[in-house]
Amino acid sequence: MNPRIIVSAVCVYDTAGRLLTVRKRGTDKFMHPGGKPEPGETAVQAAARELEEEVGIVVDPRELQLMGVWLADAANEAATEIEATVFRAPGTWIAHPSAEIAEIRWLDLEAELPADLAPLLTDHILPALAALAALDARGTTHP
Repeated sequence: MNPRIIVSAVCVYDTAGRLLTVRKRGTDKFMHPGGKPEPGETAVQAAARELEEEVGIVVDPRELQLMGVWLADAANEAATEIEATVFRAPGTWIAHPSAEIAEIRWLDLEAELPADLAPLLTDHILPALAALAALDARGTTHP
Protein backbone atom coordinates (compact mmCIF):
# COMPACT_ATOMS: atom_id res chain seq x y z
CA MET A 1 0.00 0.00 0.00
CA ASN A 2 1.31 3.42 -0.96
CA PRO A 3 1.78 6.20 1.57
CA ARG A 4 -1.08 8.70 1.73
CA ILE A 5 -0.87 12.47 2.16
CA ILE A 6 -3.90 14.36 3.51
CA VAL A 7 -4.50 17.69 1.77
CA SER A 8 -7.14 20.39 1.29
CA ALA A 9 -7.60 22.22 -2.01
CA VAL A 10 -9.78 25.02 -3.34
CA CYS A 11 -11.40 25.71 -6.71
CA VAL A 12 -11.17 29.44 -7.43
CA TYR A 13 -12.42 31.31 -10.51
CA ASP A 14 -11.60 34.63 -12.13
CA THR A 15 -14.09 37.02 -13.77
CA ALA A 16 -13.73 35.15 -17.10
CA GLY A 17 -14.83 31.89 -15.45
CA ARG A 18 -11.38 30.32 -15.60
CA LEU A 19 -10.18 27.94 -12.88
CA LEU A 20 -7.03 28.81 -10.93
CA THR A 21 -4.17 26.30 -11.05
CA VAL A 22 -0.76 26.63 -9.43
CA ARG A 23 2.66 25.06 -9.90
CA LYS A 24 4.85 24.72 -6.84
CA ARG A 25 8.60 25.40 -7.04
CA GLY A 26 10.60 22.40 -8.20
CA THR A 27 7.56 20.64 -9.73
CA ASP A 28 6.09 20.41 -13.21
CA LYS A 29 2.38 19.72 -12.55
CA PHE A 30 -0.35 22.31 -12.11
CA MET A 31 -2.94 21.76 -9.38
CA HIS A 32 -5.32 23.65 -7.13
CA PRO A 33 -3.98 25.91 -4.42
CA GLY A 34 -3.93 23.98 -1.17
CA GLY A 35 -1.85 21.82 1.08
CA LYS A 36 -1.56 19.80 4.24
CA PRO A 37 -3.51 20.73 7.40
CA GLU A 38 -1.46 21.86 10.37
CA PRO A 39 -1.97 20.04 13.71
CA GLY A 40 -5.45 20.78 15.09
CA GLU A 41 -6.62 22.38 11.84
CA THR A 42 -9.78 21.21 10.05
CA ALA A 43 -9.83 20.58 6.30
CA VAL A 44 -11.71 23.81 5.62
CA GLN A 45 -9.39 25.86 7.86
CA ALA A 46 -6.38 24.41 6.03
CA ALA A 47 -7.97 25.23 2.67
CA ALA A 48 -8.55 28.87 3.61
CA ARG A 49 -5.06 29.27 5.11
CA GLU A 50 -3.31 27.70 2.13
CA LEU A 51 -5.32 29.85 -0.28
CA GLU A 52 -4.10 32.99 1.48
CA GLU A 53 -0.49 31.78 1.83
CA GLU A 54 -0.11 30.53 -1.73
CA VAL A 55 -2.05 33.04 -3.84
CA GLY A 56 -3.08 35.90 -1.53
CA ILE A 57 -6.81 35.15 -1.56
CA VAL A 58 -8.47 35.74 1.81
CA VAL A 59 -11.77 33.92 2.29
CA ASP A 60 -13.66 33.05 5.46
CA PRO A 61 -13.56 29.24 5.88
CA ARG A 62 -17.33 29.31 6.50
CA GLU A 63 -17.83 30.58 2.94
CA LEU A 64 -16.00 27.67 1.29
CA GLN A 65 -18.35 25.08 -0.22
CA LEU A 66 -17.43 21.40 0.11
CA MET A 67 -17.21 19.62 -3.25
CA GLY A 68 -16.04 16.25 -2.00
CA VAL A 69 -13.18 14.06 -0.87
CA TRP A 70 -11.15 12.09 -3.42
CA LEU A 71 -8.16 9.76 -3.55
CA ALA A 72 -5.69 10.34 -6.39
CA ASP A 73 -2.09 9.71 -7.32
CA ALA A 74 0.11 12.47 -5.92
CA ALA A 75 1.34 14.73 -8.70
CA ASN A 76 4.81 15.33 -7.27
CA GLU A 77 5.57 12.33 -5.03
CA ALA A 78 6.21 8.95 -6.66
CA ALA A 79 4.23 5.95 -5.39
CA THR A 80 2.15 8.17 -3.10
CA GLU A 81 -1.54 8.96 -3.08
CA ILE A 82 -3.35 11.98 -1.76
CA GLU A 83 -6.63 12.17 0.07
CA ALA A 84 -7.94 15.56 -0.95
CA THR A 85 -10.84 17.44 0.58
CA VAL A 86 -11.82 19.93 -2.11
CA PHE A 87 -13.82 23.14 -1.71
CA ARG A 88 -15.14 25.88 -4.00
CA ALA A 89 -14.63 29.54 -3.16
CA PRO A 90 -17.65 31.72 -3.95
CA GLY A 91 -17.25 34.72 -6.23
CA THR A 92 -14.36 35.66 -8.50
CA TRP A 93 -10.81 36.42 -7.51
CA ILE A 94 -7.42 37.81 -8.48
CA ALA A 95 -4.44 35.68 -7.46
CA HIS A 96 -0.72 36.33 -7.05
CA PRO A 97 1.87 33.58 -6.58
CA SER A 98 3.63 33.58 -3.21
CA ALA A 99 5.08 31.12 -0.66
CA GLU A 100 6.15 27.98 -2.58
CA ILE A 101 4.15 28.83 -5.71
CA ALA A 102 6.38 29.33 -8.75
CA GLU A 103 3.60 30.03 -11.25
CA ILE A 104 -0.16 30.45 -11.51
CA ARG A 105 -2.26 29.65 -14.56
CA TRP A 106 -5.94 30.30 -15.15
CA LEU A 107 -7.47 27.28 -16.89
CA ASP A 108 -10.13 27.81 -19.54
CA LEU A 109 -12.43 24.83 -18.97
CA GLU A 110 -13.89 25.20 -22.49
CA ALA A 111 -10.49 24.87 -24.19
CA GLU A 112 -8.29 21.84 -24.72
CA LEU A 113 -6.68 20.95 -21.42
CA PRO A 114 -2.89 21.07 -21.07
CA ALA A 115 -1.03 17.82 -20.38
CA ASP A 116 0.67 19.10 -17.22
CA LEU A 117 -2.30 18.90 -14.82
CA ALA A 118 -2.27 16.89 -11.59
CA PRO A 119 -4.22 13.60 -11.52
CA LEU A 120 -6.64 14.90 -8.85
CA LEU A 121 -7.62 17.68 -11.23
CA THR A 122 -8.02 15.57 -14.38
CA ASP A 123 -9.48 12.42 -12.81
CA HIS A 124 -11.84 13.89 -10.23
CA ILE A 125 -12.26 17.66 -10.03
CA LEU A 126 -12.78 18.53 -13.69
CA PRO A 127 -15.45 15.78 -14.11
CA ALA A 128 -17.16 16.99 -10.91
CA LEU A 129 -17.12 20.60 -12.13
CA ALA A 130 -18.51 19.50 -15.51
CA ALA A 131 -21.35 17.67 -13.72
CA LEU A 132 -22.12 20.80 -11.67
CA ALA A 133 -22.10 22.92 -14.84
CA ALA A 134 -24.55 20.49 -16.45
CA LEU A 135 -26.84 20.80 -13.42
CA ASP A 136 -26.61 24.59 -13.64
CA ALA A 137 -27.46 24.48 -17.34
CA ARG A 138 -30.62 22.50 -16.55
CA GLY A 139 -31.52 24.86 -13.70
CA THR A 140 -31.15 22.10 -11.11
CA THR A 141 -30.03 23.15 -7.65
CA HIS A 142 -26.95 21.68 -6.03
CA PRO A 143 -25.00 22.31 -2.84
